[in-house]
Amino acid sequence: MRGVYTSINEIRRRVYTEIARMAYESDDYAKTMEGLPYQILPGERASYRDSIFLERAIVGERLRLAMGMPVRTAAADKPISDGIEKCLTEEQYYEPPLINIIKFACHACPEKQIVVTEGCQGCLAHPCTQVCPKDAIHIINGRSVIDQEKCIKCGRCQEACPYNAIIKQERPCAKACGVNAIHSDENGCAEINYDKCVSCGMCLVNCPFGAIADKAQIFQVIQAIKKGEKVYAAVAPAFVGQFGPKVTPEKLRAAMKALGFANVIEVAVGADLCATQEAIDFLDHVPEKIPFMATSCCPAWSMMAKQEFPEYKECISMVLTPMVLTGRMIKKRHPEAKIVFIGPCAAKKLEARRRSVRSDIDYVLTFEEMMGLFNAKNIDLESIEAEEALSKASTDGRNFAVSGGVAKAVVNSMKKLEPTCDIKVASAQGLAECKKMMMMAKAGKYNGYLLEGMACPGGCVAGAGTMQPIAKSAASVGIYAKKAPVELCCDTPYLEDLDDILEEDGL
Repeated sequence: MRGVYTSINEIRRRVYTEIARMAYESDDYAKTMEGLPYQILPGERASYRDSIFLERAIVGERLRLAMGMPVRTAAADKPISDGIEKCLTEEQYYEPPLINIIKFACHACPEKQIVVTEGCQGCLAHPCTQVCPKDAIHIINGRSVIDQEKCIKCGRCQEACPYNAIIKQERPCAKACGVNAIHSDENGCAEINYDKCVSCGMCLVNCPFGAIADKAQIFQVIQAIKKGEKVYAAVAPAFVGQFGPKVTPEKLRAAMKALGFANVIEVAVGADLCATQEAIDFLDHVPEKIPFMATSCCPAWSMMAKQEFPEYKECISMVLTPMVLTGRMIKKRHPEAKIVFIGPCAAKKLEARRRSVRSDIDYVLTFEEMMGLFNAKNIDLESIEAEEALSKASTDGRNFAVSGGVAKAVVNSMKKLEPTCDIKVASAQGLAECKKMMMMAKAGKYNGYLLEGMACPGGCVAGAGTMQPIAKSAASVGIYAKKAPVELCCDTPYLEDLDDILEEDGL
């Protein structure tokens, strides 16, 4: 489903736009919010489901989540604006859980099953029956039939069928979850085990029924701007091309200033600082103090590694993430600033809730949520007059957005520090593959290695809050990275900021 614009994308973006418009224009938020489902889904006939009333009820819960409010069940007997007063403060943080399932939007998909399709030819050989270890397949009326009670979902029949007529069906959200955090409740609907969930958001973008959504701070960001706060936008390296091929970084900066942002800074600057410090730490710690070192910039990956492999938590880099380093750098120069991290990642919202980070990052918006602000103010991103370039980040820092970019930046920095060093690297994309990588490290296969983990297959350009196809985004980032004024992260002019930040932390 990634890279295909569907009705689910359309509804989600309409929700973000209407929440932003309400924040900008309304004087009575509760009253306005009650009318939004009818603006988003007008008329009397359903467009996507069996009932227009069900469609509006689901949109109502999406509106609540976009305001940062909790999702409700179908048994709720209060207006969708119930509890909105808690959102009417710019200091409102995300209350857990971040990722939510709207139960009455869930299709109650089967968790996993092997199914014989109409493509079955009832062949004479019927190899499917021969390879089944549980005698779960029989030929009835000339066609293969699977006894689901006996079937152990091993897939051998699927592999043996010469017509590819046997398929494995899995619940898409559960299949996308690399930490096995999704199971079925008593009604067959998807349910998240929040003890396992690391808020990567892959379930959100892979549910074909739009039943999963995360909370947002669109309303709170706009309130801060309206109150005259100096709000700075820190944009993640994956931003290039997200708002359209004709929207250059310079135009994006101009558009954000038109919304009232004080300035726009590339988080690639923080990525430069992060990679440089990780290079120093690796040379100092591996293998004398720890057997290997894993990168820390992806919060979903680092959380999974620490949860699943607690005995190796010291091997996960303790360097502050690019988001936090950029936030601290801005606040060092502008103590009164409010910082909005704008990026591709749902897990960054979870990271920003940490008490150690709250003073550095005030809000987090995804690219998709940010587009809601532009739409609400009718800003033409393509025709707006361009501003000056964003910053002096390096090629290494900008390449943090794509899989392999983080490790490459760290290795480049190590080779600059110690030209004769020979660094071995292992990398993984997607949490399931990341877990396998950690299993190999636990077995001693990666001693002396630098490990790069990315929760999203493809890297940050594949995050849950992105708007463009993954390959297209990766190409855009690569082109932009080559235009950087310096190549190596360790040559960034912002290294003095890293020294000051480390000194403040007593490091």
